[in-house]
Amino acid sequence: MTTTRTAKLAAFAAGLRYEDVPQPVIRKAEDLLVDWFGSAIAGKGARPVETIATFACSMGPVMQAGEGASELLVRRTFTSPYFAAMANAAASHVAEQDDVHNGSVFHPATVVFPPAVALAQACGTNGRQMLAAAVAGYEVGIRVGEFLGRSHYKVFHTTGTAGTLAAAAAAGNLLGLDATQMLHAFGSAGTQSAGLWEFLRTGADSKQLHTAHAAAAGIMAAYLARDGFTGASDILEGPQGMAAGMSSDADPSRLDDRLGARWATAETSFKFHASCRHTHPAADALLQVIETHRLRPGDIARVVTHVHQGAIDVLGPVTAPATVHQSKFSMGTVLALAARFGSAGLQDFADHFDDEPTRSLRERVTMELDAEVDAAYPQRWIGKVSVHTTDGRVLQGRVDEPKGDPGNTLSRDEITAKALRLAAFSGGASPAEMMAAVDRLWHIGQSARVGPLFAPA
Repeated sequence: MTTTRTAKLAAFAAGLRYEDVPQPVIRKAEDLLVDWFGSAIAGKGARPVETIATFACSMGPVMQAGEGASELLVRRTFTSPYFAAMANAAASHVAEQDDVHNGSVFHPATVVFPPAVALAQACGTNGRQMLAAAVAGYEVGIRVGEFLGRSHYKVFHTTGTAGTLAAAAAAGNLLGLDATQMLHAFGSAGTQSAGLWEFLRTGADSKQLHTAHAAAAGIMAAYLARDGFTGASDILEGPQGMAAGMSSDADPSRLDDRLGARWATAETSFKFHASCRHTHPAADALLQVIETHRLRPGDIARVVTHVHQGAIDVLGPVTAPATVHQSKFSMGTVLALAARFGSAGLQDFADHFDDEPTRSLRERVTMELDAEVDAAYPQRWIGKVSVHTTDGRVLQGRVDEPKGDPGNTLSRDEITAKALRLAAFSGGASPAEMMAAVDRLWHIGQSARVGPLFAPA
């Protein structure tokens, strides 16, 4: 009997243990965990998040901290792992500050850590097991995203689709699924994979639903598989599987690409600007030009961003953003804020996304497909801009590794500071509470049991 690539990936996810993961990858997983936590707390108060959290609280059991309970972070309450993961996944995907893997165009943290933390808390798992399960989720989700390819991302939100299998991998690893059970979990997760980009045209709330559904569906798939429920054994490559219905350029070799040797988790990037990652390369290139030539916003006549097709596909429909969240998918808005304030931060969007100076600059920004940039994508996200000044100059900017990429990454001090900023923005935790929680997360590998993140040290 031939072992499929999907089966190999499932066996890898089921069998991965802390001792199998190189220590630099474990350190990166810790970095990603703290970064995710900041984004999750930043979601408090956001209307889509609070709506999903209210649903979770009304449908799920109200529980006390301890055996079987998981923490719903934005409410400081406890419920089942299913509903806690649902709410926490929604919360961590609204500030647009959660991580991204370039090659798969996939945000792993927001669909991996909610089920991993929720199940670890409910099952009394130690921190090392939780970190290994998270790595399993990253490795699976990234490879599925790469497998589905660029054609998939044109219509489907990969974080919602590949993310369902990533969540199942993390949850299944913590539940102790064997390789066969994990393969069934993948089948059940894949048949539930969903998430369409159409919501961006009207600024609808679907992006938070995508991650909430992926995290919860992944947990469901893992629990069902543990109890004998079967799923399609070839959900990815089968003639009526995900690739058949969702991709025209699927590459099966990506599914088992150097399993156990290539650690895709370590390739993951952090977000510096509080916006869609497709805007970051151009924003950093514009900032380079502004700093080099000491420009002021009033010196800029227009900006041409030289981009990959994926940026045009996702950002192109957003021409007149009506909400803060929609404005984070507007190339013109992001570049206008970067030019005015030196970055496109959460408070910048909240206070200035649609004021007259931002609108004026926004209307002077255009996107053009660039052959070099498009050929490098998605493995590399190059930023190139042509800045036309009011005195007639044309200035070129280029950034090969935007801030947050592995070669231009954030330090642990920067990650901690970012988490504190995110919590302060939402009011989701006091500085003292946040520092205590972040310190607990930096040392999670030493925890005999993953408890509430906001509990006293």
